[in-house]
Amino acid sequence: MPPNPTERRLSSAKKAVYALGDHTVNLVLSAIALLYFKFLMEYGGLSPFLAGLVIWVARIVDAFTDPGMGRLSDMTRWRAGRRRPYFLIGALPFGLFFALMWLSVPFESQSARFVYYSLTYVCVSLAMTCISVPYLALIPEMATEYDERTSLNTFRSVAAVMGTLVAVGMKPIADAIGGDSAAWAYTAAVTAVWLVVPWFAVYAVSFERPGYDNSAPLGFLEGMRALAAHRAYRILSMLYILARIAVDLIGAMLLLYFVYWIGREEDFAPTMLLFFAMVILALPAWLVVAKKQDKRTLFIAGAAWWSVIQIALFLGDSSWPRWVLFAVPSLAAVGYAVAEMMPWAMLGDVIDEDELATGERREGMYVGFFTFLRKIGGATAVLAMGLVLELSGFVGGLERTEQNELALLSIRTMTSLVPMAVLLLAIAVATRYPLTRENHARILSALVLRRQEARETTNAGGASR
Repeated sequence: MPPNPTERRLSSAKKAVYALGDHTVNLVLSAIALLYFKFLMEYGGLSPFLAGLVIWVARIVDAFTDPGMGRLSDMTRWRAGRRRPYFLIGALPFGLFFALMWLSVPFESQSARFVYYSLTYVCVSLAMTCISVPYLALIPEMATEYDERTSLNTFRSVAAVMGTLVAVGMKPIADAIGGDSAAWAYTAAVTAVWLVVPWFAVYAVSFERPGYDNSAPLGFLEGMRALAAHRAYRILSMLYILARIAVDLIGAMLLLYFVYWIGREEDFAPTMLLFFAMVILALPAWLVVAKKQDKRTLFIAGAAWWSVIQIALFLGDSSWPRWVLFAVPSLAAVGYAVAEMMPWAMLGDVIDEDELATGERREGMYVGFFTFLRKIGGATAVLAMGLVLELSGFVGGLERTEQNELALLSIRTMTSLVPMAVLLLAIAVATRYPLTRENHARILSALVLRRQEARETTNAGGASR
């Protein structure tokens, strides 16, 4: 059995370095969520539906590989560890295929362009799975206590926000050096270098606890059944899926909202900078509150605040002063910060409950299926968004075409009211989440006692021999 989990911790400096892994992953996810749909229509020459289908196909493939990668890392028995070596295996392909995603290919047919962008996105997703699933599965092992997990996930969230800021910066950089397809290719190539470098530092500061490799192999369907039987995990997965669908919809639509509804594309980048600056400021405040409140309570509070602000996005238009349109997303950032951070802090507690029930540490399986469900939900939402735009008569392309009223209403609604409805569903689900601070304290105490008894039994057996 694993030793006492309090024997080793990450310092604040090492937490910051470890968080760079999430920085790179979120950079890619944010670049795709905020910029890629529009890039595929303008520089990739795809229709709205095909652009959405590229994202859906890649995410579906990615989703089905996540549980397999989770179980693979659970069962790996390399001398260097069962999770950390994958950081080095996946880092280089991660950067390479990201750069290839942003090339404007000279294919005449939309079908050929669709295949190219789907394949490169799939390859990025596979490389990202190779590093991100073991990376996330390692967190409950390195941070074993209720508040320590919240602390490490706060560092991760801040680094992830910084990754989003870099992703947002890709557009003004590309615009500054010409704004054409070559500028986008160059910007992506430089960004790709930064995706690779941090993983060597993440590998250096991370660690794996001896004795945590005590999981038995489960197949995909068997794993699904095991997780479906775990009530706390079902509830957590559902609230996380709903929160991420809201994020994916807003992320994919917000640039179109600024371009076609507000009519001020130049305000998109500064708005996003202010938004994520506010996220960074809000996270430490939420961390302080988290030391006194249950994680479930914080998630509900953040999601409720965020959903209220969505109403202002629906009501906003080009007549509103610029400072108001800057302020509205900044206010939403306060709720987004905790709704984004808290599910991952809650996941480690669910894994502890599973260990108490089964005697196994199955972080990889839990993380793999967590991201699997999240990607299925987000990908389907984005595909539906592309289909709605197509049916509403939205016209893409490099030329700024005046959109019809139905297309404008679709953009406006899918940026504001639809995500708000999804967040309200997430709140309703969260009220049923059972693992409070007190419940987890009892689980952790029982695990520590079990480990102590196992060590004493082992020592007694050794002495008798």
